[in-house]
Amino acid sequence: MGDTDINVTVKFSGRSIPITISPDSTVMQLKNLLLPLTDVLVRGQKLIFKGKVLVNEMTLREAKVTNGAKVMLMGSHGLHQGEGPVFKEAQTRIISRNTAVVKDNKEVPIGKNSLERWKATGVIALAECNLKAIPDEIWACAPFVRILDFSNNFIQRVPEQIDCFTGLKKLFLNANGLSNESISWGGLAMLQNLTVLSISQNCLNGLPCTLGDLTALQQLDVSNNELTTLPNEIGSLSKLEVLKANNNRISSLPEQIGDCTSLIEIDLSSNLLSELPMELECLRNLKALHLGNNALKSLPTSLFSMCVQLCTLDLHNTEITMDVLRQIEGWDDFDERRRAKHQKQLDFRVMGSTEFDEGADKS
Repeated sequence: MGDTDINVTVKFSGRSIPITISPDSTVMQLKNLLLPLTDVLVRGQKLIFKGKVLVNEMTLREAKVTNGAKVMLMGSHGLHQGEGPVFKEAQTRIISRNTAVVKDNKEVPIGKNSLERWKATGVIALAECNLKAIPDEIWACAPFVRILDFSNNFIQRVPEQIDCFTGLKKLFLNANGLSNESISWGGLAMLQNLTVLSISQNCLNGLPCTLGDLTALQQLDVSNNELTTLPNEIGSLSKLEVLKANNNRISSLPEQIGDCTSLIEIDLSSNLLSELPMELECLRNLKALHLGNNALKSLPTSLFSMCVQLCTLDLHNTEITMDVLRQIEGWDDFDERRRAKHQKQLDFRVMGSTEFDEGADKS
């Protein structure tokens, strides 16, 4: 705290948020400090002091906000970001047995028929079975398994033994409440044939550098966690086509994301991003970029001219205006692609399609 700094208490949703700030700071600067603390976008914040709404351009000194002052914050509905994990409860009751699953509220032991089916099909589908641990029986099937689905359970640990699934293509661990410490990342890194990894709706606050060892990965879903950043090693995922990291608390992206040149779709909506790395311009195959509910005020200057396939751009609830977009090089060409994509969606509906397939135009 500097010699001239003041202490201000901001009241918001029943909370008291202490802020130390210079009295010569503007109201806008105070709002920027409140952004990561409240998850309310700057333009959704209304600060009230002694019954008056504070104007962004005013300094706190001009607004007569002094040491010990109490300021009320009102946040506009729908302008929140960085939402973090969203959990989906399993629909059946919890049981303590680890070698049984629950279907239709009845315990069903894992028997010989299940093992034979898993080996024959290469698919182990145990979603929403109220499992507290990975069943011991599945390890014997490991050499035969291509798809492993443990989503929507209560699994507390992913052991190093997961590395025995050497032929595994798709792994779903979403909605288990997993933390960083409960996953053997070293074991996961050995799954060199893995093309799809879904670990969304957990409690992860970071991803390890070993993520970069999964060089065959094409789809990565880490949405609805508590991530603050992505590892630099994500740049090693040269085959990655879809990255979903929405609903986290990511405040910055590594420059190495520009090395993921196969990316077609990126979802970074509902995070804490205030700027994007210029390296995004290297993603020549990018078609869809979702950035809604962030604190962004600008885009990389050559995004439209370099990413010549980009046709879907979501900037809902950001600070970026249409005037800003129109001044970016390549806007006209992007706008033409965007309109063509929209028309294609309309044509699909007219032809009787009940749901437009976002991947229908991927080549």
